[in-house]
Amino acid sequence: MSNKNLNTEQANISENENFPVDCLVSLRPLLYKIHNEDCRITLAKLPSECVDLVVTSPPYDNLRTYKGHEWNFEIFKGIAEGLSRVLKQGGVIVWVVNDQTINGSETLTSAKQKIYFRENCGLNIHDTMIYEKENYLHLTHNRYEQCFEYIFVISKGKPKTFNPIMIECKRAGEEINWDKNNAAGYEVNGRARHRSERTKTNNIKIKKNIWSYGTGLYGSTSDKEAFQHPAIFPEALAQDHILSWSNEKDIVYDPFSGSGTTCKVADRLGRAWFGSEIAEEYQSLALRRISKDLFTKAS
Repeated sequence: MSNKNLNTEQANISENENFPVDCLVSLRPLLYKIHNEDCRITLAKLPSECVDLVVTSPPYDNLRTYKGHEWNFEIFKGIAEGLSRVLKQGGVIVWVVNDQTINGSETLTSAKQKIYFRENCGLNIHDTMIYEKENYLHLTHNRYEQCFEYIFVISKGKPKTFNPIMIECKRAGEEINWDKNNAAGYEVNGRARHRSERTKTNNIKIKKNIWSYGTGLYGSTSDKEAFQHPAIFPEALAQDHILSWSNEKDIVYDPFSGSGTTCKVADRLGRAWFGSEIAEEYQSLALRRISKDLFTKAS
């Protein structure tokens, strides 16, 4: 779709829609669907501050063609601004991204996107996380194997929801004698402080921000059909972020739905969901996967 046609459709939608205050009511015609259209069109249909969480992975430069649909930084800017507008105060965007290497150098496109969200959209870069691939591809080149992607956690103000994933402490229950183990004391604002006390290590702590997942069949998903899409991310990654940054009945959106992973997992976790997918083939794939998952749950 040309930018001229897109702008005309966005203007028509903005003029004609009169949304009620309650987001679930106003979004009812759009929910539980993967819309086969440019996500800028979907975003133009939405009222401001109606989405609790976005979990998505945009195209990585020109690494893949995605059925020939255009992708560049100008398109990104329109999407970033649209996402910023529809995100609720305290809402979160989880942006899984990486860079293409051209002529021996990374493009730094992901960094430019991150800066645009912060400087031009007024959002916070709440965290820069790492998605580590446990079984990465081994390539022939003159650098270390590429095993990670960025996860930018972007928020509109302070995140309104944080349900941290907790892990066991390796030294759970151990007592620490600070007189013995930290004789020099510790510093607060550059000033040395001393304390004579014993503390006990907690049983659990918040998980670190480097998250490792298996990839490929039975890593990313056990659904063989999902691999008809060239770039899927693990269902467990979507699950961990949806659990962390939203609650049941919150509204989750994926503007680049691809094989439907975010929407499939959001439905499983009791969130209201919807997505956009510009390629009809992938929209059909996403809907088949979600329908199959619903059938499995019901049986």
